[in-house]
Amino acid sequence: MAEYQNIFTRVQVRGPTDPGVELPAADWPRTKGSTHSWLLGKIGDAQVGPIYLGTTGVMSILFGLLSIVIIGMNMLASVDWSPIEWIRQFFWVALEPPPPEYGLSLPPLNDGGWWLIAGFTLTLSILLWWVRTYNRARALGLGTHVAWAFAAAIFLFLAIGFIWPVLMGSWAKSVPFGIFPHLDWTTAFSLRYGNLYYNPFHMLSIVFLFGSALLFAMHGATILAAGRYNAEREIDQITDRGTAAERSALFWRWTMGFNATMESIHRWGYWFAILCVITGGIGILLTGTVVENWYLWGVHHGIAPEYPEFFTPAVDPAAGGTE
Repeated sequence: MAEYQNIFTRVQVRGPTDPGVELPAADWPRTKGSTHSWLLGKIGDAQVGPIYLGTTGVMSILFGLLSIVIIGMNMLASVDWSPIEWIRQFFWVALEPPPPEYGLSLPPLNDGGWWLIAGFTLTLSILLWWVRTYNRARALGLGTHVAWAFAAAIFLFLAIGFIWPVLMGSWAKSVPFGIFPHLDWTTAFSLRYGNLYYNPFHMLSIVFLFGSALLFAMHGATILAAGRYNAEREIDQITDRGTAAERSALFWRWTMGFNATMESIHRWGYWFAILCVITGGIGILLTGTVVENWYLWGVHHGIAPEYPEFFTPAVDPAAGGTE
């Protein structure tokens, strides 16, 4: 007899549509329609809808769409309004920030002004979605953990695109809107400030990035491995003997020497993921403001080797020298 393996097979429940708990009377009504999707049921809940947006949700989507339209139209203008060229160069076209001579002032629309407007509307969209996330959790009687995790990611977004350029005194320091131009900005940022890999907060960010991936993989694998014992019913399992929770704990005590609980593993994953973006944002804000060259900082503190005497590094063109 073939054994049930839930990593390959997922049972999809197709009962009556679940409308969810009642909302307070002052809130907008949910959408009426709902359906079931077999494909989405392979990765999540098969039921799609009803959907709730509310005032902040609708405003967030409107401002987000406005930002996307502004960015897209400026990219289209950069290829002489040719849809074919826009598609062909999609990964390379960009909406660039204002030139350095404008500092933090308001530039003309076609010289960085559209970038400011797009950034403002995108930021407003994200902040409104955060408000929606927080309010939905409170209305449903949930903790606000998701909202604060989202806020950590927003902190990194604002640190790179807003706070750091303001500290440096120029919008030109910020990130362009575009796929490869954004990646080019990241490379140039690291080169300009002496290799970001020597930034200790960047090091911590990578540790938390890989650590959260490892923790979530370990937890996900444990729940799947114990799925035949109803491991997804974690709260019920904690006080029962011989269940998935107890077997999983025994496995990790055998292989690692100790085990997280069904509750604490989620706190580990939560904080590792949040600290990834928080430490990354701190590392960005210290760059160019407190530390001008992370490689030289690393040499001074004994974490980076000095260049050999026969090696002459390139001189920063911004410093007015030549190679």
